[in-house]
Amino acid sequence: MPRLDVPARRHAERAPISQHRRLALIHRFLTDKRIELRTRVAGCLLLLYAQPVSRLARLTLDDIITGDDGQVFIRLGDPPTPVPEPFAAMLTELAANRVNMNTAANPGCQWLFPGQRVGQPLMPIGLRRQLHELGIPLTQARTAAFRQLVLQAPPPVVARSLGFDYGTATEHAIAAGGTWNRYPAARRGSTLAPLHPSRGGAP
Repeated sequence: MPRLDVPARRHAERAPISQHRRLALIHRFLTDKRIELRTRVAGCLLLLYAQPVSRLARLTLDDIITGDDGQVFIRLGDPPTPVPEPFAAMLTELAANRVNMNTAANPGCQWLFPGQRVGQPLMPIGLRRQLHELGIPLTQARTAAFRQLVLQAPPPVVARSLGFDYGTATEHAIAAGGTWNRYPAARRGSTLAPLHPSRGGAP
């Protein structure tokens, strides 16, 4: 029998959602009060900052910072990232009015998305299901958000402030056709190297 070389099966890469659809989804989460507040906040964090749901579930109240001038920041990387209005108001409202707090298990809970289990955050699978049901294809939406971000700022800046790996940010910048490829922070051994290489997370 002659030797046969069987090509590896390649999974088709699903294209990111369009910027028009991303903006429409952001607008819906900002304005549609029929959607539960925590779901609206989770959707905005994914669509604005490309954050995976697994990381959203680990956010705490300490990650929400209000400056002396009233500017709200969220700590996703270093330094904390400014949060624009009207999303800032939604974020602080959620921090002040979290669900799952009326049980004996959670009186001092610091999770932004508290779960029903003692001292535990909300399970990511629950947030994923809610966002799917509202029409967000998580991976494609995160990809669209990430590529838009690296078109607006150098990949190392995006990576550092949002807690992503530098290489991942650079790959998105190249895919998006960005013009930051020669940004001086390409010095991979510098302080702009990845801060949290393990925080890229699944959607």
